[in-house]
Amino acid sequence: MDALLYLAHRIPFPPNKGDKIRSYHFLRGLAKHFDVYLAAFIDDPNDWQYVSNLKEICRDCFFAPLNPAKAKVGSLVGFATGEALSLPYYRNAAMSQWVNRTLSDRHIRHVFAFSSPMAQYVMGSKYSDLRRVMDFVDADSDKWLQYSKAKSWPASWVYRREGERLLQFERQVAREFDASMFVSEKEADLFRGLAPDVASRVLGINNGVDTDYFSPGAHSNPFPSSVKPIVFTGAMDYWANVDAVSWFANDVLPAVRQRVPNAAFYVVGSKPTKAVLDLAKLPGVVVTGSVPDVRPYLAHSAVVVAPLRIARGIQNKVLEAMAMARPTVVTPQALEGIDAVLGEELFLAEHPQQFATIVGDILCGVAAAGVGLRARERVLTDFSWVSNLDKLAAVVAGTVI
Repeated sequence: MDALLYLAHRIPFPPNKGDKIRSYHFLRGLAKHFDVYLAAFIDDPNDWQYVSNLKEICRDCFFAPLNPAKAKVGSLVGFATGEALSLPYYRNAAMSQWVNRTLSDRHIRHVFAFSSPMAQYVMGSKYSDLRRVMDFVDADSDKWLQYSKAKSWPASWVYRREGERLLQFERQVAREFDASMFVSEKEADLFRGLAPDVASRVLGINNGVDTDYFSPGAHSNPFPSSVKPIVFTGAMDYWANVDAVSWFANDVLPAVRQRVPNAAFYVVGSKPTKAVLDLAKLPGVVVTGSVPDVRPYLAHSAVVVAPLRIARGIQNKVLEAMAMARPTVVTPQALEGIDAVLGEELFLAEHPQQFATIVGDILCGVAAAGVGLRARERVLTDFSWVSNLDKLAAVVAGTVI
């Protein structure tokens, strides 16, 4: 088999959060077609225990520790160099040396970079004879611009600058690389509009869902019998998730509980920030912190919500809830890339009162008959890892684009 260099901004295991789910499945899929040489950062000390799992998949691996606090300080050099702060954040001399040595010693001709900052390790004319494929996943530059609108100065200025500088870099990467991928066709279309000169080399490849794992079935009930549980799942140190649950708990839940007094909002996810922990002081809010398995919480929920107000790309949390056959209510931002029939497979709410009405209807049995089962069928039809990974392999090999 041909050799492939796989660059990832975060160790692609365990597949327990959005980017790691995609990067892990992509790694497994590509390992069926290539001898993979993996270079990745580890930003959570707990993840070092999983190095052996990846060594079983790859021909060789290099892992660089990344301390988020130190990396943030180091990224400030970007103000002096004029570049996006994300680039020095993920810049590491040892990784660069390993990449160059591996490319040379193993005569590697194919490169797959996951997340835009990793492209910096194979940029420039020195690498122009390689088949380079970029998985941007989301248009991160646009996400930073969204953040800038939700923050006050000086954070708004920093985020706006990051969005503008990162877009410049994304365009440069797309011009140099042979193909650029995004998590959905909608996300790909957004970038085609931002970089029309490379539109013909931009495509979307959906995430998949492990529908055998995320399947309704025999899961123990984690909830007391006295409540009607509303569930949100996600990493709770991620600002977009923090904003989402704060908005729901403060602006939506009180109206739901006025109609359904035993409704309870469960925030299920690791590393809750102080702002999230403080939500547990509100009536009807439960913050679980990290749980060993989110499936019981999904399986026994009365309704799953994704009240994201800032988002880019497909939300795995929505696909997983749909795969578990649960009625799910989302904002327009969380709907992106999911071509579901609204009202039959998924519910859409655009403002607090609409959200409260739909959730209340579901809790009262007025809505949602059959919606969960139809939602699972939609996931089975559109979000198969098998078909998406075949397309990925063809792009990396150069038989597509």
